[in-house]
Amino acid sequence: MHVRIFKPTKNAMQSQRAGQGGWCLHPHAQTGKTPNALMGWISTRDTTEQITLFFDTAEDAMHYAQQRGWTYTVSPDHTRTVRPKSYAANFTHNRPINP
Repeated sequence: MHVRIFKPTKNAMQSQRAGQGGWCLHPHAQTGKTPNALMGWISTRDTTEQITLFFDTAEDAMHYAQQRGWTYTVSPDHTRTVRPKSYAANFTHNRPINP
């Protein structure tokens, strides 16, 4: 089984970045999805793609995948760089203007 290890992004409903320290281990689908004959919804017989495991570090997630013999892909962490500035910087006469 192949899994993807990544650090999830902030939810659109969150205004802060608190509680985002973990890494996720999410398996790729092994079987294709087909429409359900009764309802017409998309379904699959593989329930492992519904599981997401959370770890404190990427190394813990890699170790977990190695113990089970899974292949894995680690996506790089996309950390946001915060450039602090004062509120008064919004009103300076020589600030750059965005096009």
